[in-house]
Formats: sequence, structure tokens, C-alpha cells
Amino acid sequence: MTLFQDPDLGTPARPGAATVTVEIDGQPTTVPEGTSLMRAAALAGTGIPKLCTTDTLESFGSCRLCLVEIDGRGGTPASCTTPVAQGMKVRTQTPRLDRLRRGVMELYISDHPLDCLTCPANGDCELQDMAGAVGLRHVRYGYEGENHLDQESDHSNPYFDFDPSKCIACSRCVRACGEIQGTFALTIEGRGFGSKVSAGAGESFMDSECVSCGACVQACPTSTLQEKSVVHLGMPTRSMQTTCAYCGVGCTFNAELRGDELVRMVPAKEGGANEGHSCVKGRFAFGYATHPDRILKPMVRERTTDPWREVDWDEAIRTVATRMRDIQRRYGMGSIGAISSSRCTNEEVFVVQKMVRAAFGNNNVDTCARVCHSPTGYGLKQTFGESAGTQDFRSVAQADVIVLIGANPTDGHPVFASRMKRRLREGARLVVIDPRRIDLVRSPHVEAAHHLQLRPGTNVAVINAMAHVVVTEGMVDNDFVSSRCEGFEEWAEFVSRAENSPEATEPLTGVPADRLRSAARLYAHAPNGAIYYGLGVTEHSQGSTMVMGMANLTMACGNIGRSGVGVNPLRGQNNVQGSCDMGSFPHEFSGYRHVSDDAVRTVFEELWGRALLPEPGLRIPNMFDAAIDGTFRGLFVHGEDVAQSDPNLQHVTAALGAMEFVVVQDLFLNETARFAHVFLPGASFLEKDGTFTNAERRVNRVRKVMPPKSGKHEWQIVCEIATAMGYPMDYNHPSRIMDEIARTTPTFRGVTYDLLDKLGSVQWPCNEQAPTGTPTMHADEFVRGKGRFMVTAYVPTTERTTSRFPLILTTGRILSQYNVGAQTRRTGNVAWHAEDVLDLHPHDAEVRGIRDGDLVTLASRVGRTSLHARVSDRMPPGVVYTTFHHPATGANVVTTENSDWATNCPEYKVTAVQVQLAHPAARSAVPHVDRPMAVD
Repeated sequence: MTLFQDPDLGTPARPGAATVTVEIDGQPTTVPEGTSLMRAAALAGTGIPKLCTTDTLESFGSCRLCLVEIDGRGGTPASCTTPVAQGMKVRTQTPRLDRLRRGVMELYISDHPLDCLTCPANGDCELQDMAGAVGLRHVRYGYEGENHLDQESDHSNPYFDFDPSKCIACSRCVRACGEIQGTFALTIEGRGFGSKVSAGAGESFMDSECVSCGACVQACPTSTLQEKSVVHLGMPTRSMQTTCAYCGVGCTFNAELRGDELVRMVPAKEGGANEGHSCVKGRFAFGYATHPDRILKPMVRERTTDPWREVDWDEAIRTVATRMRDIQRRYGMGSIGAISSSRCTNEEVFVVQKMVRAAFGNNNVDTCARVCHSPTGYGLKQTFGESAGTQDFRSVAQADVIVLIGANPTDGHPVFASRMKRRLREGARLVVIDPRRIDLVRSPHVEAAHHLQLRPGTNVAVINAMAHVVVTEGMVDNDFVSSRCEGFEEWAEFVSRAENSPEATEPLTGVPADRLRSAARLYAHAPNGAIYYGLGVTEHSQGSTMVMGMANLTMACGNIGRSGVGVNPLRGQNNVQGSCDMGSFPHEFSGYRHVSDDAVRTVFEELWGRALLPEPGLRIPNMFDAAIDGTFRGLFVHGEDVAQSDPNLQHVTAALGAMEFVVVQDLFLNETARFAHVFLPGASFLEKDGTFTNAERRVNRVRKVMPPKSGKHEWQIVCEIATAMGYPMDYNHPSRIMDEIARTTPTFRGVTYDLLDKLGSVQWPCNEQAPTGTPTMHADEFVRGKGRFMVTAYVPTTERTTSRFPLILTTGRILSQYNVGAQTRRTGNVAWHAEDVLDLHPHDAEVRGIRDGDLVTLASRVGRTSLHARVSDRMPPGVVYTTFHHPATGANVVTTENSDWATNCPEYKVTAVQVQLAHPAARSAVPHVDRPMAVD
């Protein structure tokens, strides 16, 4: 295995067919119009020296190394900025060019430290490579004159250093920050010899607007910007391509190692979801995989008050199987179940649900998607016939108007956010529907056309009002509706009612009627209008209704079935889509087919050799209720921390404490493990073989970078438990599990590891009709035949503010942290977010006597916690906001059991609370959480 490096053709590709033929060093080559001479030469096999240009950035033409000669033209133009022309004859190597290039290189080297042998980039430095390429053997200029060699380095960032003495002012880092990331945190300060790269207004990288995405580090041709891991460990010597295990974007990375140590994660240019970009988590926050907190040996204990005892794998698996069977003998087959994880691979999730259905003998399996995107599955299934988003991420580049609802991509899905910002800078218009003023409302070079700052819980009223405008003002795409949809007349009559008008809903939603009408018109008149949404849509009592409402609006405007449009859920965890696809819900087999369907059930029964129940099993909330009632006694929790992530934690922990036997499989002893009797060590994504499915239905390969530190793969552990319980499950490789998935799941019929290795990734459906996958769904017809309009009446949440709880709490995440923080809290990312804080409006803070940084109590009708306050006008008066990444603050202690009417997805986004100043003596105290202790 060698170190793979993406080829660099110098400048970006130009779209279109190859129509222009040029002759380069006597070699004819045909390329699309607009292609640079540099790229044409590279495609013809001729490399031209370069420093300031790379094929991920638009050409700049500043380094003057890529000079060429063109017959019939004077001078020596830069090949990176010169487009091809038909019949052009170009020479890239002549004595004149050699002399000019060496002269330019001498000037660079004369102001550069000559420490190549001790430089961490030795062997991976483009300046070093180009000095060799131009044949530079000596430098005529000494160091007597003015230079930049004494510039002070910036070590403030936890992941990379900035050494300005090695900077050649090529601007690649500056352009990467703008063109690729879209943050514009870097600039070239000064002119001429005084030019230098500056973060922010002369700040350190840590104090600037830099988001540590790594684009600047990746673009730097010298060691000016260098990963600290490379400095400490040395240059990597081999690499393996895999998929990031953080958010639902699903970025492809080249994991680069030196020996058995992971040195760095480099975003792969051929990655279908990220195309060479990354965020701080995927790029740098991989240290948790080798953190000393990891549990690497199985542990058991009789009671939760006992100390843990390390055991071998045989004893651990035997304990799980024996105790689960004993519980079933005493309480019945339905007394045990499992919760699967959206952080695990498709193959691992599939064998968990198979274990439950075939070995446990029931359908008591659920997944963490229950508490985030289950309304997406329900709502899109009802309207479109398929429980997934409609587009690929590239599609946003064709959108003319983007409606962003209840999502904060710059924090939650930053690589996709960079795509979106690029399109907005090109002229697309943006409508943000969110109670909070997120960065995309206004940030460098991006400003929303409309920010509809609605009251939490009123999403459905807003979407119905937008539909009211579309229908009553005659903006319906009648041709699309009449040919491809059903149920329109009933729906149109409903949304046309006066009660759904912007004027009627304004007192409910707080959104001015004129702004809402303008936003609706903007979307309806767009050639391509796209909707992107997140948990601010689904985590409501009407989450499923809102998903159907967005689908209605999309169909009414004909914005489905082509690039640049659609309804696009931004999934939270890396494999939320996959965990749903694999049959992790208690009512569905893989491929979203109901367990009551005799034909579907027969497929699995014949393959698995077991009779399967036709009745749905228990959902997560049902499991907890049944545990408190005494009828549900044993739970296998695979890669989830329900005692931190689920709502109304007092109820959750009471249920866990009431169970007779709890098994937790994870990397670390988490909050749920306080209630466990067996702990099974898991494997990090670097130790896995398998697949993840991202938010755009893209199935990506996850490849093992290092062996499992616990000695076993997670799918092996699950199979051994099932076998010990009397149902043999045996696979010699996860590819065999994928073969079974393909055999039983129509949308995965054509998916194999060989195909994924060949194509890089595929988007399901991948089958006989679409052998290379389906980037855009519902192109000719909907999966269900005709799209179905659904009446979506607005029903106010039962969670209301009162004099005792006068504020509304809504929750979300932050860029540097991920989910419950188990991974990111064990990395350098804590430098940006060491604790959860509570954002509240200056007015709400003033009337309570709260200052920025004060310790406050946050209380609801179900619990209370304490955390530090941050006074901010991002929230409107009456609304407060916090994240849920740190168990010390335990935000979900205060969230309630209210949930979506169709799926039981918790209403995290609407909780009536009170905020009060903690005792003055406790202003700087550690946040405290009121929570029940573990009980036997």
C-alpha cells in the first residue's frame, strides 16, 4: 500500500465536449473550449512548472513559473490564465523559458529558509519540487538584503501551524478560503515586497474567522501552513481511502499513515459528496480513535452499583445470550429489544435488526433516527413514495432560489454549506426560515433575500401560508400538477382558505405577511427552486406534517425531478439515511417495506429460515414506557447514548434503571453505560470495513485503516451474540452482508463492493433500471406513481409558555462539536467549544439581571440544569437556544416527552422554560445537572 496523491492538472476543468485542438510540444490534444493551456498540457502528459495554481482554484497567474511560448504571439504568457484556441501551437520547454523560470525561482529561494532537511514538508513541498523541475542548482542572491526570514510563527490553532517565513505569497490559501470554503477569513495584507498572508485583521488564526476546514493547509505549496501531526509524526508513507464518520454529508478522505499511526486525513478530490473539501471535524478531529478513554476489553457486572470486571469475549457474549434468553423465558419473547446506531455501518445495522427479528424473535428494534429524521421518512413516503431526499449535493449548483428551513448548514453540514455559499455568490437567492439568525442570513459575500424569523412550533402555519400565496395568486405549475400528481383539488381548496393566508397566520407565526408573500413569490417564480431542511423541521409535534407541507409546495411549483430543485433533508449523523434504509424501524424491513406485507416477509423468512412476526415491535419511547411498567426487561444499545441524547432524561434514566439487563456497545463509557450490566467495546470508523449512506442516498465505502483495537469487528460481535442465542449468523466479510442486503432490498439490488470500488460511490436506487445509481429521484414519475398532495392542517403544539415558564427553548449543534460530543470532546475541538452555553436575547437577559457569562438555571416542567449564559441578539425575544454536546450540562434534562404525532420524533425544538440567575456566589461554578442516579 503506497501513499496516494490526487493528480493536479493545474486549473479547473471546463464543461462541455472536447472541441478545440491545440499542439503542445508537437503533441496534438483536443479539450473543451475555455480550458487553460496548462490543463491541456497536463492532459497531454506534459507538466508545466507552477506554484500559484491548482486545479481546485481558479487560475491566478502570479508566480510566473508556468510561462510558455505560442507561435505567432509575442512574449511568454502564463499557461494557467491563457485559454486554448483552435490550431494554437505551444512550446513549454525552450532555452528562453528555462532561463526565465530559473530566474523566478532564484527570487523565491532567496527569501526562503534553506532548511529542507529539517522541514516537516521535506518531500511534500511544491517549492522544492519546482526548484528541481526548473533545474535550479545555485542561487546568486544572498541573505544580506531585506527578507521575511524572521517572521514570527502562529501556533494558536490546535491542528496546524502558520510559519510566515516560508510563505511565498502565492495567495492559494486566501483563494481557497474564499472560493472553496466561502469564509473569506484570510487576505493578502500590504503590497509588493510587504505582501503577507493575514488571518482576519492581523489576528491569530485562532482569533480570526477561520473555521479550520483545512482548505488553506491543503492549498499551501510550502510548509507555511502545516499540520501539527506531520510535524510530530513525520510525513505519511501510505494511505487508504475511506469515508468520514461525522455528519450526513459523507466526505471521502484519504487516510494517510506512517507505519500504523494515522498522520492526517486528506479530503479526496474524487469524493462524490465533498470533491476535495472538508470541515474541521473530518479533517482534523480523528484523535478520539486512539484516545486513552477508549474501552478495549469487554466488561461485565452483576449490578450497576458493582465495579466493572474485565472478561474475555467468550464470557461477555455468553453472558449477553444467557441473560437475554433468561429474561425471555420469564417475561416473554417481547421483553427484550435493541437500539441500533446511525454512527455504524450499513452492514452492522443490518445484522443488528436481523439479530432482533431472527434471534430475539420479535420486531423490537429501533434506531436513533427515531429522534431526528423519522418524520422525513414518513412524510416523503406519503407524498413521493420514497423515504429519502430527491437530489445529489451537486444539484444545488443549478438552484436559482434556495429555501432553507430549520437547518444551519455552516455548523451542521459545513462542506455542503460551502457548496451552497458558492452558488449564492454566483447569484442564487436565499430564503431562511428559522427562529434563529444563523450565519447564512448574513455573512461575507452572502445575504439572504428573506429571513422569516418564525416562532418555534409554527412551521406548518408558515408553509401553508406560502402555499396559500402560490395557489391564490395563480403561480401553480398546472401542467406538472395535472400530469404527475393527485389530490390537488382538495389540497388547493384547503390552503386557499382565509385561515391559511399570511395575514391570518402572522399573529401565530410572528412572520410579517408582506415578507412571507415576497418569499413565496420568489420561490414560485424561480426557474429552479430547491428546499433544504434539517432538524428544525422534523423535531416538532408536527414534524411529519411539515415534511408533507414542503412536498406539497414543491409539487405545486413543479420543483421536482430535475437538477437544482427538490426536497432535500440534511441528515444529522453519518449513517442516519443508511440506518433507516437497513430496516431499523420496528415496523419495516430494509427498503422501507412493512413487516405486515406477506410477500416481503416471505423473502426474509426463506432466506433466514425463521418465521417472522407480522406485527410491528416497540419504538424507543414504547420500550422505555414498557420498562417502567415492568414488561420490557432487556435492551441491547448499539453505539448510542440515549441517556444523553433522548428527551426527558429523567424518564429515560428511570426506564434504564428499571430494566433487568442492559448491554451497551460503544467506544467509551458513556452516560447510558451507567445503567449497563455488560459493556462491549466498539470499533472506530478507522477500524471498520463496510458502507455509509449519506443524506443524498450516496453509498460510500468505509475501509479499514487499522485493525480493530478490541480484537473484533462490531458485525462479528452481533453475529456471535445471535449464534449464542441459538440462531447461527456467520459471515466471513462485510461484503457478504452487503450481498444479502442487495438480495433482499430492491433499491440496493445492484450494490456490491466491486461496483463501489470501481465507481467510488453510488446513489440508490441502484438496480437493473439504474445500474450506476440515481442522482435525481422522481425524474419521470414518482416512486408511488403520482405525487400525492396531503392536507396539512396546522395544529399548535401542546407545549405552551406560561407565567412559570415564559420562554421557549430550542436546541441545535455547533460546528466544532458533534452530536453528544463523545468523539469531538476527546479532540482539540474543545478549544472552540468547551461547554454548552445558553443564548438569550439582551431584553430577556436584562429583565432577569443576567450578564454575559453568568451561571444561570434553565428549568422546564420536567427538569432543570445550569449553564453559562451568552447574551446574543441571534435569538428573538422570548426564545433561548443551547447545544447538547456536553453531558455536564445535559440539555435534554429539560426537553419534554412531546413528540411528532406520526413517528414519536421528540419535540426538541419547543420546550417552555424559565431562565434565572444562579446564586451570585456560583457565577463561575461548574454547571450542574439534576438527574437521577443509576439504580439496580
